Amino acid sequence: MTDTDLTRTDPPRAPLLLEGDSSAGIARARDLTRAFVDGLDPAPAAETADILALVVSELTTNALRHGGGRYTLELTATSEVVDAAVSDPSPAPPRERIPDLMGGTGGFGWPMVRRLAGRVVVVPGPGRGKTVHARLPRRPGPGDA
Repeated sequence: MTDTDLTRTDPPRAPLLLEGDSSAGIARARDLTRAFVDGLDPAPAAETADILALVVSELTTNALRHGGGRYTLELTATSEVVDAAVSDPSPAPPRERIPDLMGGTGGFGWPMVRRLAGRVVVVPGPGRGKTVHARLPRRPGPGDA
């Protein structure tokens, strides 16, 4: 990230620590994401809010399923982008797998996140874990998700 990327138009929000069972934790993450986007001024495009909520839902689902059952969600915004960073205690990076079309065991989330977000980066930490950063433009352009 560059210094320009860190210039914010909105006041920074503190990271949100969300723990608990997967259905309540994922729904809470989506609700907090929508509230975050609703509070931005100027407001991002409506599609951005929907896409960000879906990306956060998928990243938190993966963190709960594969990252030890807890995660930290941090949402930030600049004049050009909105970012979601989901950290969990597992050092294992997300992995591509063949989606399970019959058994319902998943495999769709990671490819969806990579397709929907303008940029996805996985970095080590905090501690032994990892953080997945997903960035979306505030105003999708032609050809964006």
